[in-house]
Amino acid sequence: MKRALFITFEGGEGTGKSTQTALLADRLRESGHQVVETREPGGSPDADAIRQLLVSGETGRWSVTAEILLNYAARESHLHQTIVPALENGAIVICDRFADSTRAYQGYAGDGDHNLIEQLDRKIVGHVQPNLTLVFDLDPGIGLERAGLRGGDDRFERKGLDFHNRLRDGYLAVAGKFSDRCSIIDASGSVDMVAASVWQAVVPHLGDTG
Repeated sequence: MKRALFITFEGGEGTGKSTQTALLADRLRESGHQVVETREPGGSPDADAIRQLLVSGETGRWSVTAEILLNYAARESHLHQTIVPALENGAIVICDRFADSTRAYQGYAGDGDHNLIEQLDRKIVGHVQPNLTLVFDLDPGIGLERAGLRGGDDRFERKGLDFHNRLRDGYLAVAGKFSDRCSIIDASGSVDMVAASVWQAVVPHLGDTG
């Protein structure tokens, strides 16, 4: 019987995470694995409602503390309604963004309260931590250009290059802090090149799934 596996994809805007989550999910299903794809903010009906509050409106709509609280309110619903049931059913859960996004966006780029984030993480996420986190690294200028070409217009994409430079530094800091589960992926290559790097990072963990 296969054991559950929780894989998260992280990175700034336009890094190609969504494309790669779909490619990985397809490859795993072709290999006979049960896969659940999800995303944050969102991933459950209640969390999706909170997502609309977070990604729409003016860039200064919420204080960074409010963003932290909204993200963890959505995350609690997402965990209870989607992630935990899937893991208990033995699935591989692939999540496009998770708690490290709050650490990077609100904690580092937004200069938010890191202690508050970690307190909420211990309370709400607890032991349901990712087995593997893939951190997609890309020059923010290139990422924002890509996001613009795909028609992206959420409020975080409009926060400006300085914010996104801090965001990239934040993600690298997170990857260093949680190096036991984080693998940095160079997102500057072709889709096939990035997919190969993703697969190389994932394969060692598949042995744990039976």
